[in-house]
Formats: sequence, C-alpha cells, structure tokens
Amino acid sequence: MSEQLEGRNSTVEAAIENERDRQESTLGMIASENHVSEAVMNAQGSVFTNKYAEGYPGGRYYGGCEHANTVEELAVERAKRLWGAEHVNVQPHSGTQANMGVYFAMLDPGDRILSLSLSHGGHLSHGHSVNFSGQLYEVEQYEVDPETGYIDYDEFATHAREFDPDLIVSGSSAYPREFDFERFAAVAEEVDAYHLADIAHITGLVAAGEHSNPVPHADFVTGSTHKTIRAGRGGIIMCDEEHADAVDSAVFPGAQGGPLMHNIAGKAAGFGEALEPEFEEYATRVVENAKTLASVLRERGFSLVSGGTDKHLVLVDLRDSHPDLTGKEAETALDRVGIVVNKNTVPGESRSPMVTSGIRIGTPAVTTRGFDAEAMQTVAETIADVLDAPDDETVLEQARGDVGRLCQEFPIYE
Repeated sequence: MSEQLEGRNSTVEAAIENERDRQESTLGMIASENHVSEAVMNAQGSVFTNKYAEGYPGGRYYGGCEHANTVEELAVERAKRLWGAEHVNVQPHSGTQANMGVYFAMLDPGDRILSLSLSHGGHLSHGHSVNFSGQLYEVEQYEVDPETGYIDYDEFATHAREFDPDLIVSGSSAYPREFDFERFAAVAEEVDAYHLADIAHITGLVAAGEHSNPVPHADFVTGSTHKTIRAGRGGIIMCDEEHADAVDSAVFPGAQGGPLMHNIAGKAAGFGEALEPEFEEYATRVVENAKTLASVLRERGFSLVSGGTDKHLVLVDLRDSHPDLTGKEAETALDRVGIVVNKNTVPGESRSPMVTSGIRIGTPAVTTRGFDAEAMQTVAETIADVLDAPDDETVLEQARGDVGRLCQEFPIYE
C-alpha cells in the first residue's frame, strides 16, 4: 500500500492502516457491521471504480461495458439463486436508496406508508420525519407491545384497516424477533396495499434459511449487502417481473446516475461466497451466538427488549437494571475496553437519540472472526462486568485483557 499511497496521500495510508489495526484489535459488535473477505475487498477496490456504466446490461449509455455487464449479470443471477426472486436490481448504492427505488416506483407524493416506529426498532428510511420518506409521504407507524416487546399483529391489522395505507413496510434495524412476513402480506392484501419487506439486517440469515424468506409474500424485498450477507457496501431490490420495469426505471434514471460497478463486483463476489455450504454454518452460528449473548445477559440481571432474540442482535434496555447508566455511557465504557456497540433507543424511550436508554449488540462480525459458544460466553460476561462497574479501572483492565486475548485468538485477516 505504501507504494500507492505515499507523499501527499500518506495521511490516507496511515488512516487505512490505523483502521485495519482498530478492527483487528477490537471486537466489532455493532449489529449492522461485518467483515468482508479479502476477495470482496479486492473486488470493491478494483479498476471497476473507473468505469461509468449508466443503464443496465443490454442497454448501456456508454461503450466499453462488456466486463461491467459480466459482473452485474453475475450478481443478479447469484442473488436470484440466494433468495428465489424473479427480478433483482443490484444497482442501489445503499439499503436506503433501495427503499427509495421502491417508493419512487410505486408511490406518489402524499401517498400513505405504514411502518414500524424508529424507537421501536424501525429505520429512518421507513418514514421518519428527518428522512425524505417522511417528508414526501404521509406516514403512520405501528409499535411493539409495551409488555412483551413483540409486534402485536392484531393491533397492527387494526391500525392498517383504520389508516388505509398505500404501502406497508415490514422490516427493522433493531427488532430482535423474527418477522411473520405471511401475516404482513395478508393484512396488505386486505387493505389493498403494497407490501415492502426490508431485510437489510437479515439478508444473510434469510439466504441461509435462518429467518423466513419474504420473497414469496412481499411485493418488494429490499436490503443492504454489507451486513449479514457480507457482500460489501450497497443495496438490492427484489420483486416479481410485474414490477421490474417500474423498479428499474425508478433506480435509473429516477434516483441514481451511474452504478458503482466496483461495489457491484463486490456484491457478485460476496453472493458467490454465500452460495457455499459454509455460509449456512456461519448464519446458524450468528444466531446461536446471539442467543448465547442474550442468555448470559439475562442471567446477569439485564433486561432485554422482548426477552431475547431470534436473530443476530440483542437490544439491552438499561432502565430497570442500570437506571443511572445511559446508552451513551454504556457505549463509551465498552469502547474503552475494545468492545464496539452502539447506543440505541428502546420502546417507550424518554431520552434523546444521542443519549438513549439502551444499547444494541450484534454477533455477525465476531462470528465472522470465528467466535464459538465459549468465546461468546466470555465476551458476554465481559460486557456484563463492564456495565456493572463502568468506572472501576480494575474491572476495565481485566476486560481489556480478555478482549485482547480474543482478538489474538480470532484474527479477522490472517
């Protein structure tokens, strides 16, 4: 790298090396992060970054796209095999822009969206007021049951009948339980609404059969490609052929210009890896590790939203067990020992999104490192120790040692 990034780019080189060291020497437990393979990284750092390829294979606006066509067609073909979709668009730059593509394809400004509340586990792009989706459309949001932490499907159905939405969104960024996509589809059909399933967090779990697949039940399925599927930065849209032209036109030229061909090359590479039998083992371990984490934290007296998890993340509500510890303070304490999580709002939140009363902890990245049940038990106990005594330097020093040993035992890149 030094040969390519010397001179005036030495600061960039140093930042890259420092970031690599940071990732190797800490445990990334932000639920939306993962570690891609070196093959995916090489694809995303390839000469495809130089190529403009506006349009789609067979209908490009520029010449010289024959190799761009190859990787895009391969990414599409592999995605169809992974999720069973009739039509796939791999050009969205992110999961949010995938959602934008569906909205632009099927909705008019002022149309109605019904989605999960952000503070109950939803996502900004599902209609929050600070996001374009909440500014262009009329949005109401369903919530989880305050007693159980689960979505109340009967209450959701009643809400849908009363609001009469044009589009229903199933999907989340911090809901730890499995979605019943079939029930969402039934309600959407009853109220004559489109059903968009946003599987940004669980693309890999769905592909591996660890979470139910919304493709047979939703009109549209969107996601990002850098979380549990480990295919590098980007987004994806899946739908039936009936809506293919509308979706493709909404992405380009409607919402984007030239696709990021280097990212699409990474998607093709990552999707190929996800088709290998080892990926199913990985996805199974992701969920097992999350359940181990949840079990240890419960035993240590922590309250978990919904009581546990079915997926890759645990949402800790600190209000009962640690009422004087905010999510921000918990995040900072864990960061000091090398465990990287994020503060997160919880249902019924009274603190601001920059402070919060909870933390979200994910297992995809540490599972990529090779964490087994024993390692997960260790890190879960370490998390509990730190949160129980966030200002005790003796406890923090012990935790740093435990984290350091785990990082050495389970390196990211050999």
